[in-house]
Amino acid sequence: MTTTLISLAQAGEAAAAIPAGRLIPAALIGMALIVLLITKFKMHPFLGLTIGSLAVAAVAGLNMNTAVESFTKGFGSTAASVGTLIALGAIFGKLMADSGAADEIVDTIVGKASPAALPWAMAGVGALIGLPMFFEIGLVLLMPVIYLVARRSGQSLIRIGIPTLAGLSVMHGFVPPHPGPLAAIGVLKADLGLTLALGVLLAIPALIVAGPVFGTIAGRWVDVPAPDLFESREDTTGRRPGFGITLFTVLLPVVLMMGKALADILISDKKNLIRVSLDFLGTPLIALLIAALVAMWTFSRGAGWTRAELTKSVESSLPPIAGIILIVAAGGGFKQVLVDTGIGKLLADGMASSGLSVLLLAWLVAVVIRLATGSATVATVTTSGIVAPLVAGMGSGETSLLVLAIGSGSLFFSHVNDAGFWLVKEYFGLKVSETIKTWSIMETLISVMGLLSVLVASLFV
Repeated sequence: MTTTLISLAQAGEAAAAIPAGRLIPAALIGMALIVLLITKFKMHPFLGLTIGSLAVAAVAGLNMNTAVESFTKGFGSTAASVGTLIALGAIFGKLMADSGAADEIVDTIVGKASPAALPWAMAGVGALIGLPMFFEIGLVLLMPVIYLVARRSGQSLIRIGIPTLAGLSVMHGFVPPHPGPLAAIGVLKADLGLTLALGVLLAIPALIVAGPVFGTIAGRWVDVPAPDLFESREDTTGRRPGFGITLFTVLLPVVLMMGKALADILISDKKNLIRVSLDFLGTPLIALLIAALVAMWTFSRGAGWTRAELTKSVESSLPPIAGIILIVAAGGGFKQVLVDTGIGKLLADGMASSGLSVLLLAWLVAVVIRLATGSATVATVTTSGIVAPLVAGMGSGETSLLVLAIGSGSLFFSHVNDAGFWLVKEYFGLKVSETIKTWSIMETLISVMGLLSVLVASLFV
């Protein structure tokens, strides 16, 4: 413990000692190197991100031992949090695909929605699942459905996938109980209920523009087939789970996490037995673990599997996502190196001294930190701390809009230093350039539409 504290203190001192003039070039060079290694030299993204992280530290003048510690810290924390969720989600998704449960959902959705309405339906599904659920969890749960809807409807994977991603992302940035909005509400002393209501309301125009509308355009730019990561095995029993039990199983982790969020809001006593129980069951890791275990029973029973068939499905779910976990974790390492150099704080402090309106300033500061660190949560928390002194005298409605302005800025242009960028790239089987033309622009549209909605709402609140 003492060694760890000394290391962290040394890292902070090292970051503080880095000349400001070296930080921005270091970040730009590191990001450019990553893109070059992956696109030009066809290097695996895991290696490209690792080398890029060290390059940032070297150009910035950060002690290389400190840089390695920063990278491994970010890599480890991302693997421990996101990586475990990806693994559990992959098990859930493979069971869902192999048993025919995903087919049941797809047949129901495709059967009840016209081809033109499918992107809108998927946007709604993404928003519903994303309301209580972290982006990464919602993505891994919905990927089998996205793949199959695209195949069965004969539409572009991008045209179906982008609206779903937009639904997940807009809730992640705008609405509590996601960590970024919750942190901003706490720092700025905003009203949680009002912020939640405004967040859902202002998310609608952003979802429409960045989801179904942009998805149709992006589908013309990038046309890729649905990967076979969750391809169903040949049906040997002629049976599959019914729609009711499938929907129950899919929504189980959503309900568990929503229960935790509601308990945290409605029950103030942290020692209350109900709150303690719901807090445990609603923890993302526990909620997904329970969902995976329940799926092993409901899906296998519905499909009429033997125990050997169930084991085969679970075992075959993990190898395909090993590379994804490494890439996402390396993205977390790269982000941590950028954070520890202090570049985000440097840029944000400079912008905070300008004379812009509070809402626009908060959005811009969050944008800068998002671009520099790749983390929506880091951007939200850091920006909230910077603009907190400006909240004095603001009404509750204005403070809630400030939270949403920060949340909007935190989603701006996801790129190579964002673990979510690599998660989308790998799951959708895209090139880096294709990911930028689809996912990155989608995130930017959400961010800009969120700002515009906040500015319009400020005229009435």
